[in-house]
Amino acid sequence: MINIPKGTKDVLPSEAYKWHFVEGTARRIAALYNLQEIRTPVFEHTELFARGVGDTTDIVNKEMYTFTDKGGRSMTLKPEGTAGVVRSFIESGGAGGVLPAKMYYITPVFRYERPQAGRLREHHQFGVEIFGGKGPETDAEVILLARDYIAALGVEGVELRLNSIGCKHCRPKFNEALKEYLRPHLSEMCPTCNARFEKNPLRILDCKEEACAAVNAGAPRTEDYLCDECREHFEALKAILGRCGVRYTLDPKLVRGLDYYSKTVFEFVSTQIGSQGTVLGGGRYDTLIENLGGPSVPAVGFGSGIERMLLVLENTGRAVPAQPPLGVYAAGLDEEGRRAAFALCAALRSAGVSADFDHAARSVKAQFKYAGKIGARFVVVIGSNELQSGEYTVKDMADGSSVSVKAEDVVPFLVQKLR
Repeated sequence: MINIPKGTKDVLPSEAYKWHFVEGTARRIAALYNLQEIRTPVFEHTELFARGVGDTTDIVNKEMYTFTDKGGRSMTLKPEGTAGVVRSFIESGGAGGVLPAKMYYITPVFRYERPQAGRLREHHQFGVEIFGGKGPETDAEVILLARDYIAALGVEGVELRLNSIGCKHCRPKFNEALKEYLRPHLSEMCPTCNARFEKNPLRILDCKEEACAAVNAGAPRTEDYLCDECREHFEALKAILGRCGVRYTLDPKLVRGLDYYSKTVFEFVSTQIGSQGTVLGGGRYDTLIENLGGPSVPAVGFGSGIERMLLVLENTGRAVPAQPPLGVYAAGLDEEGRRAAFALCAALRSAGVSADFDHAARSVKAQFKYAGKIGARFVVVIGSNELQSGEYTVKDMADGSSVSVKAEDVVPFLVQKLR
């Protein structure tokens, strides 16, 4: 037997309704904020992620699924959603269109990492990107959209954490202060942090190693080194969130794991899925579009793992609305009855009623047992007697009652009952 690859998971028919609930909620909330869906390829040129995500990130250095195609080109399965959307925005001339451009996506992403709770090597993201909004109102809108999405799912016990990591003008000063603080402690820190020290010291604050976290506890705070523009932006954002009743915790160690972020970064964190508790995270990335060859266009967005959100729903006991049951099961008692049952199902489906019939030539008893297992609301019994009399027997599976209905009236009768 060939087994499923490690770090992947089948979504079985018995579980798919949970995915429909989460994805449907994401689409509904996105529509409320006037976002349009975008779909980008599952694989892109490797250079896109090396330049966009950042060559000092774990994603680029350790986790990408990269391959050489038959034309000798280096390709990579998308490890995150933003870079592909930015590439599409540039390539399609989006900057010359109506701005802001507000988009969302639901996509698989691929990272070669140790599988953990809610994070697989193939997992799925709901992401939001807004291009062309420079002010703090755009940051606030994205955060409010994220909050409304989480609330609409019925998820509780999630905390918003917020920080500003500055811009290209003020971050160099912070980086120097951080390096000065970290330099005496490098021997205590992990090899990854030592490698990041010169290239991207800010990412050291994101390290989860116990020894590194202990050193980072006394590190300088990005907020203390913000330039006037970044400080005003951050203060205005906090004021907007306050007016909207959004509660948050300032987290000076929050930097996010991707190199393209600037100014605002945020995460929604749950205590329900262990140490890796982030269920949604994002921020502003004002230079990414320009760095990938486009014009200077400000941008802000977030990504949220669907598997992680499902895990939170499961761990909190949130009941996901079940898939609507089958409307009608047509039970054919003999060959003629099965042909009539097939025709009845076709007519019911054309009328907008879900219907099914016996595919296995079961006995009447077995068909009723099957109809009960799949949750059919009504069973229509059709045999030679029913065909001769011109009346079908309709059984209500909810209360066990039965009624005879003329064959030509069965469809409108059931449509009325199932409204």
